[in-house]
Amino acid sequence: MLLKFFKLVLILVLYQNPLYSKNSSLKDFNARYLSNYFSGIVAFENLDNKEALKFFNSSKILIKKHDAYLEGYVFSLVLDGKVKKAINQIKQSSTKNNSDFFQANLLLAVDSLKKKNFKESIAHINKSYEFINNDRLSLIIAESFKQYLSVFETKKPTKKQNKFGNFSVINEVFQRCYLGDQNTEKYFDVLINSENDADYSRYNFFYINYLIEKNKYDEAETIANSFDYLNSSILISQGKKWIVEKNLNNFKDIFSCTNSNDIVSELFFLIANLYSSQNDYEKSNFYLNISNYLNPKFIFNLSLLAENYYLNNDYSNTLKTLEVFDDKHEFYYWFKLKKEYQIILKKTDQETSLNFIIDKFKAIKNPNKKIIFDIANIHKNAKRYIEAISFYDQILLIINDNSELYAEILFRRGGSHERSGDYTKADKDLLKSLEANPNDAYVLNYLAYSWLERKHEIDTALKMLEKAYAVKSNDPYIIDSIGWAYYLVDQYEKAENFLKRAVELMPQDPIVNDHYGDILWQLDRKIQARYFWQAVLNLEETEETMKKNIQNKLIEGLKNSKL
Repeated sequence: MLLKFFKLVLILVLYQNPLYSKNSSLKDFNARYLSNYFSGIVAFENLDNKEALKFFNSSKILIKKHDAYLEGYVFSLVLDGKVKKAINQIKQSSTKNNSDFFQANLLLAVDSLKKKNFKESIAHINKSYEFINNDRLSLIIAESFKQYLSVFETKKPTKKQNKFGNFSVINEVFQRCYLGDQNTEKYFDVLINSENDADYSRYNFFYINYLIEKNKYDEAETIANSFDYLNSSILISQGKKWIVEKNLNNFKDIFSCTNSNDIVSELFFLIANLYSSQNDYEKSNFYLNISNYLNPKFIFNLSLLAENYYLNNDYSNTLKTLEVFDDKHEFYYWFKLKKEYQIILKKTDQETSLNFIIDKFKAIKNPNKKIIFDIANIHKNAKRYIEAISFYDQILLIINDNSELYAEILFRRGGSHERSGDYTKADKDLLKSLEANPNDAYVLNYLAYSWLERKHEIDTALKMLEKAYAVKSNDPYIIDSIGWAYYLVDQYEKAENFLKRAVELMPQDPIVNDHYGDILWQLDRKIQARYFWQAVLNLEETEETMKKNIQNKLIEGLKNSKL
């Protein structure tokens, strides 16, 4: 009876799951192998790769008996970082049909690339096109990989194509760099300064790397010095640190655009980044592990792997991945400590996690301003406003008034003063922040709402909120603030229009629901007002003080009602 059940469930899984959708015969399955195989599929689908790999290993006899088995097993091996073993398994176990999936051919192409057999690699990529199945990212991988292989084989650039937008531009830069094209710097400059929404700052690192390889140290230093630690990526900050400390060989040690493996590794990292941005962490990790297999020297790419594990609540693998970062690389070491702090916060409590990060911070000799900025924000988020202010003070002493983050730091320090009750200093910082950046909708909103709460300069606050709303008309917090401002100047109908929209955007926010209830009461819609006040009592984020105020309203209504 149990065997019949497993057969039935397995058939349903195979025909409903796109990864396991091929026809197969179950006549050679025995109960033990079938059970292990089924358990492997379930674990794989539940993103428990460790368990999936265990079950797949215990049912390996099925490799040549079932088309989908090899695919699931290969995926699990790669996700476990065992790329070479996955490639060998494909070579040893493939039959006419069971290796008919895109990633099998891709891995064989990677294997041939490692052996510098570019023609064979192209042949595998050509075969992979049969299994793309209208998947645009798979098509981008195949096309980009094939173009690189052609360049490696012929030592000539491919015919210029712009089929894939940003990908095509990036591919051309690395092709020119590989070939030593005299216009490589121009191609880098065009990429980095492209006028679209994409962030190409990462490629400054590779540009600096290229200049150092060409012994153009002054140009490399000029580019590095154009970046500020406060608002640069970890990779750019670490690269700048190397430049400052004259550790130029560190660039050459991890990447060279004359190395075919390094270039294709960067392609797979880019693909992994895209999948991660779509919250597909499993596919992201699949391509990250291939990237790491091709260029294990570039350990900094593992930060994305750690981030993926963390976002997928896999804290064990997050911590394991983070072990590679030590204090030799200051910015990645700090990334590691912050991630460990976040995991401790998730698992225990704020005090324990805060004590951990404070102790680690104190052990760092001469922390850079990025680290100081982060520790200030950590204290602010923990509602330790006085400590946060002291760190913001340190940063403001060492940055230029023209810095892009000057206004932002004033905003954060001003917010900390406001939360700690020092409204004079809060207003001073927030107004100064607006002097530096007059159209910052969030600073306008924060200062104006603070004034509304204090019944201070309500007309001016309303004007600030109207300006903020003109900049960010879809922000629910700004919509709530401007609605509340209209309420305070007795424009209830206008207020109701805004607060109704704010409730629609943030139905679980207690303050928004409370505000909407107050407005409905003033519009003589008292039953509806009580409904929204009652809802506030049932919301998780409602604080005890607010609950007491709401209970009083439910009994007495608004004492200052003008109706």
